[in-house]
Amino acid sequence: MAEAKDQAASNRPTPLPESFLKKRKRNQEIKAKRAELLESEKKKNKANRKIAFKRAEQYVKEYRQAERSLIQMKRQARKNDNFYVPPESKIIFVVRIRGINRLSPKVRSVMRLLRLLQIHNGVFLKVNRATLNMLKLVEPYIAYGYPNLKSVRELIYKRGYGKVDKQRIPLTDNQLIEKALGQYNIICMEDLIHEIYTCGPHFKEANNFLWPFKLNSPLGGYHKKRLHYNEDGDYGNREEKINALIRRMN
Repeated sequence: MAEAKDQAASNRPTPLPESFLKKRKRNQEIKAKRAELLESEKKKNKANRKIAFKRAEQYVKEYRQAERSLIQMKRQARKNDNFYVPPESKIIFVVRIRGINRLSPKVRSVMRLLRLLQIHNGVFLKVNRATLNMLKLVEPYIAYGYPNLKSVRELIYKRGYGKVDKQRIPLTDNQLIEKALGQYNIICMEDLIHEIYTCGPHFKEANNFLWPFKLNSPLGGYHKKRLHYNEDGDYGNREEKINALIRRMN
C-alpha cells in the first residue's frame, strides 16, 4: 500500500513556479497584441496603396489637362496673330556650382539659409521676392531655373532622401513619408511630387522634409564657372534650360 502511494506521488506533475507562469502569460499577451497590430498595419497599408493609386491617376489627369490647355491657348493666340505668355513658374531649382574658397560672410550665411552647404547640392525654392533677393546675392556661385515635372519626379525618385529624426534616410517606402507628412495629407511619393511641383499649401513642410539633393558633376563638365550663363558661362538664371543641367547631373 505504501509503495502504491509513493508511486502515485512520483507520477504527480511538479507544480511550476508562479514567476514562470506569470512570464508565460505576459509573453502570450505580448504575442497576441503584436499579431493584432501587424494585422491592422497590413489592412492600413492595403487601404493606403489603393488611395495612392487613385491619387496618382488623378494627378496624371490633372497634368495632362494642364498640358492640353496650354497647347490650346498657344494655338488660339497664333490663330488670332497674337502671342500667349504662359504663367510664371512657382518653384525654382537651385544648384551650387562653386566651393568654399573666397566666400564672403554674407554669401556664406545666405548659402546656409538656402541649405546649399556643399558643391553640387540642389534644393527646391518657392518663387517670391525674398527668395529672388537672396539668389541675387549668391548668383555667382549657383545655377538655377524653372524645373519641369519630369525633372522634379526624377530627382525625388532617384535622389530623394528624407529627414527622419535628423537623419538622412532614403525614400524607399511610402510609410516614411506618411509618418512625417501624414498630418498634411501627404502619404506617398506622388503626393510629395505633386506638392513640390504645384507649390501647394504645404510646400514648406514637404520641402523641409526633403534632404538637399547631392548631385554628380555634370556630364561633359562646365564651360566657364566665372561667367554668367548669358555670356556662355555657367552661373545664373537658366530658366527652362536648368532641366538639361539636371539631366547631366542626375
